[in-house]
Amino acid sequence: MVRSLATALGTPVLTLGLALGSASSGLAADYTIDSNHSKILFKVRHLGISSVTGRFEKFSGGFSFDSANPAAFKADVTIDTASVNTDVADRDNHLRSPDFFDATTNPQMTFVATGIKEVAKNKYEVSGNLTMRGATKPVVLQAELGGIAKDQRGNQRIAFTASGTINRKDFGVSWSRVLDGGGLVVSDEVQLMIEIEAVEKKTS
Repeated sequence: MVRSLATALGTPVLTLGLALGSASSGLAADYTIDSNHSKILFKVRHLGISSVTGRFEKFSGGFSFDSANPAAFKADVTIDTASVNTDVADRDNHLRSPDFFDATTNPQMTFVATGIKEVAKNKYEVSGNLTMRGATKPVVLQAELGGIAKDQRGNQRIAFTASGTINRKDFGVSWSRVLDGGGLVVSDEVQLMIEIEAVEKKTS
């Protein structure tokens, strides 16, 4: 249901990359997403009365940023569509089918950032292109920089959260059923929720 929301792990994956500027760091660096400390989630309304939340278990990617020149940021993320997990096996198999992600034919979703705008201190509007099921559409994410810190091994890390909304029909994901009252089994609108922690790439 979501390209929303890192690049190749040797198995198919969605690429999501963001570059954020921090006025306090004054550093330019390239970062790799740490999937062990990151999450890519989605939420969709069910029957119009509740929500189903899912996640992708496999994703990769990275971004670069220069706090002195945020406009120079680059970002690229890839997600493995077959790694979708809503904690219900039958539902997950349906999501992998041609009715939704069509994971066999379209094993990856990707997000490539195209622009960034600072809207408040440590808050950004990130524009990018999401590709899913062969369709590429513009997406806007509201992102907030959590901070920059050194870990116990001396590696520099950065963290941020981001959110956005897409219409799944824009990507050819149109399966649903109309209820007697006129509502939908699965809503068209999908919320994306992203938590990313990334580590600075080592230079040789």
